[in-house]
This record gives sequence, structure tokens and C-alpha cells, in this order.
Amino acid sequence: MNKQIVLEDLGFKDYKQTWDYQEALFKAIVDTKVKNRREETNLQTKNHFLFVEHPHVYTLGKSGDLSNLLLNEKQLTEKGATFYKINRGGDITYHGPGQVVGYPILDLENFFTDIHKYLRFLEEMIVLTLAEYGLKAERSKGETGVWLDVGTPFARKICAMGVRASRWVTMHGFALNVNANLGYFDNIIPCGIRGKAVTSLNVELGVKEVAMDEVKEKLLKHFANLFEATFF
Repeated sequence: MNKQIVLEDLGFKDYKQTWDYQEALFKAIVDTKVKNRREETNLQTKNHFLFVEHPHVYTLGKSGDLSNLLLNEKQLTEKGATFYKINRGGDITYHGPGQVVGYPILDLENFFTDIHKYLRFLEEMIVLTLAEYGLKAERSKGETGVWLDVGTPFARKICAMGVRASRWVTMHGFALNVNANLGYFDNIIPCGIRGKAVTSLNVELGVKEVAMDEVKEKLLKHFANLFEATFF
């Protein structure tokens, strides 16, 4: 089992270009697995982890409801945002500057074949990272992602998640609000959940800006520990 993960930070990159790149990496892993099965070979599959920051974009998952986007095409253009229907799970979400987006493209057969455990580990990585900033983050029953003050009138989401998996290969991932412009969330019903607020790490800490690279380092540390993986 290959527990090494190729790490790439794509910087500030268009959503569609990043999605196409994810698809190419995903396909290469699946093709290797198909070849192994058909030809009874034992080629090692690769694992990837992409960090990226996107320009303003709204994405709608396979099971999402388009009515959760509260803007028409003209309004999207006015706000400098784009929109895509995509092949992950979940409903609608927003990506934009000040957000740490992570796309693990893993062959889970290198780790464990349990998609629920995979999602719980992604959530745990966020929970442990936020704990280092003194925040008590939690899961919310029946709602993916990571939240603060669950079970109170002040519940608010700080990290969204949505993944796709086929042949135990994953793509898409998580979006952690670090220095995000929360006003862009007013244009959607986030994840299709009405009446729940959204927050960002800098808001919770009462500072203008949190160092993105520092957050990424903490995320990778916890991811490596949870998945017993190494990055290179």
C-alpha cells in the first residue's frame, strides 16, 4: 500500500481549470486500478493532495437544488462570480479568496475502504486544526462539514465538505473559511440548509487576517497523522 501523497499548492487558480486537473489525476489512478485488475499486474497507485484558492465561484453538487442559488446570470457577472454544476456530493457552496480549499485525490485502498471513515477523518483534521486556534469545532448530526456552537441558536459553519468517490478513488474535498468574504454566502442557501450562519477563522479570532500558510501546515500535520501518510 502506497501511503505517500504528492502535495501541490496551486495558488490562486480558476475553478474549472482546477476541476479539469483533478479529473485528470483521478482518471490516471482509476486507469491504473483497471489495468491491475484486467492484466493481473500490481502497479502502485498514486495519491495526491491539492491546495488551492479560487476566484469567486458557486458550485452545485449532484443532489443539489438550483433554487439554493439566489442570483441570476446577470447578478453573478456583476459580483465577478462564476457557477458550475459538478459531480461531487452535497448541495451548493461558495469558494473564493481567503478560503483554504483542499482536494485529496487518494486511492483509499492504500489506506482503508470506508468512505464514511474518510469523511470523518477530513472533519477531524479540521476540528484538530481549529483547536490549535482555541476554537471548539464540532460535527453537526446529519450535516456534513465542521461547525461551531452546534445545538445552539448561534450554530455557524466554518468548513464545507463534498466529495466524489469511484473505485475507492476520491476527489473534491473541503473548503475552510480562513479570511473569507462572508458576504458572498448571502447569495446562496449554503449546503441547502436554511437559517444557519457561516463564519470564518479571522472573524472568530477577532483579527483582520490569519496566515494561510500556517493554517495549511496545521491541516497537513493532522491529515498525515490521521491517515498515517507522508507528503512529498
